[in-house]
Amino acid sequence: MTTASSHSTTSQKQPDIWLLLGHKAGDNTQVLALARALDWPGESKHMVYRPWELVINRLLGTTLCGINRTQSSPLSPPWPDIVITSGRRNEPVARWIRKQSGNTTKLVHIGRPWAPLDRFDLIVTTAQYQLPDRPNILHNELPLHGITPEYLTDTAQPWTERFAHLPQPRIAVLIGGDSGPFVFTPDKGKHLGCLANRLAAARSGSLLVTTSARTPPGMFRAFMQEIEVPTYSFQWQPGATDNPYHGYLVHADAFIVTGESMSMLTEACYTRKPLYIFNPGDVDKKPWWRHLHNFRYKPLSHRLGMWLGPARMARDVGRIQQQLIETGRAVWLGDEFRSDHQPAPAADLERAAVRVRKLFEVRGRGEG
Repeated sequence: MTTASSHSTTSQKQPDIWLLLGHKAGDNTQVLALARALDWPGESKHMVYRPWELVINRLLGTTLCGINRTQSSPLSPPWPDIVITSGRRNEPVARWIRKQSGNTTKLVHIGRPWAPLDRFDLIVTTAQYQLPDRPNILHNELPLHGITPEYLTDTAQPWTERFAHLPQPRIAVLIGGDSGPFVFTPDKGKHLGCLANRLAAARSGSLLVTTSARTPPGMFRAFMQEIEVPTYSFQWQPGATDNPYHGYLVHADAFIVTGESMSMLTEACYTRKPLYIFNPGDVDKKPWWRHLHNFRYKPLSHRLGMWLGPARMARDVGRIQQQLIETGRAVWLGDEFRSDHQPAPAADLERAAVRVRKLFEVRGRGEG
């Protein structure tokens, strides 16, 4: 299936791309966004993983043993000029493809690879992964995303009438959920609801609320119990056809986003509207082990992994949060923006596309 859009009519052949896609929507979104920005001919290759892939991939490195080949997309010649991937599960597959090509295929990884950094021609990363400065590493402000003005225009129209009765300013509240060390408890839901309601009430405005796949129901119920201002709310469901999320991106005048969600922070930043970040951590200053909810499997395994694993595998989303605040793109929920707030447009996707094109300049196979 062709995903990197229209083939060029230029006299020079453009590089052929394979896009390695997996089970994580956030990873896939970034891969597809970069492919669209390049506008080179490409194919999506969907990978299905075996349960033991982590052990096999760590032991063998360059292998297809971690994927179910009968359920995954076929991998056969002609080999691509470039592979774009994200997520550790696809790294061995990308390296296997390059080996089959006689080491001519370029590898672009988005995020933070597990393999040694010099195995990739380009790594597009962000501050949360704390990678070093190297010629093959591009440090972006935010993760890549696929939102465009044209897409928002097409998806926003059905929501214009639905939101018309809500007083402005309309403040979108984008609620994530349990992730890494963060546990979304009812107490945090109550705190978020109180702050969101206060912000909207002080401006005689309204709220546009949505949960995500990770939002605990108890946290959301506690949040809604604090809301008194006019509100349009949507509780996420798999396969829902009336999800208003992209309508919020157009019609909201400001955003409140829970700080663990890099994708929602990124897309809210794209609008260049005021962005308030809700701190999803435990803010009572007690050590993490004083909170029973931190002894659940996910937060505890995350902390153990960060403690026992190699230092370069650490991840700190707080670095992106702080960067957004320091550059004036956001403030913590409860703080106020300066009167001259006007963040510069983000150019992360454009920077990444430029760096990928440069990989082919020495071969004379650029766009021209």
